[in-house]
Amino acid sequence: MKKLFLSIAAVLTMGLSSFAGVNDEVNHQAAQAFKKDFTNATNVRWEQTQQGYVRATFCLNDQVLFAYYNTNGELKAVVRNITSDQLPLSLLTELKKSYNNDYWISDLFEVATDDQTNYYITLENSDKKIVLKSEGTTSWNVFTKSKKATEQ
Repeated sequence: MKKLFLSIAAVLTMGLSSFAGVNDEVNHQAAQAFKKDFTNATNVRWEQTQQGYVRATFCLNDQVLFAYYNTNGELKAVVRNITSDQLPLSLLTELKKSYNNDYWISDLFEVATDDQTNYYITLENSDKKIVLKSEGTTSWNVFTKSKKATEQ
């Protein structure tokens, strides 16, 4: 009886490992869609977001990407971190004109959806933290703005 139990456990373990990186919390439809959308992806990790999406973190063409799927397995967005020199020239020019050297960039990423690509940038100085969102590739709008807590 003990051998039968161990055999069943071994078979189940091998069967589950064929879904490498996909656990019970990950939507099966999203995992299937991901396999079609990103056939050459490596190092895939899955997690459920608090917003109800399923996020796959993976490597493709030497880049770390994040793909967000809804519960129906539809790809909603692909996100990647970028450097400022990867911004469209119009956005980079406006950024330098409006924020000059008063801030440093602490975060910058690109969000690609079916209909457009937007950019989010976090700018900081000693007093403030500003997150800007691009309107396509033409201009920036303030997404959030906050004052930093002062040390006491």
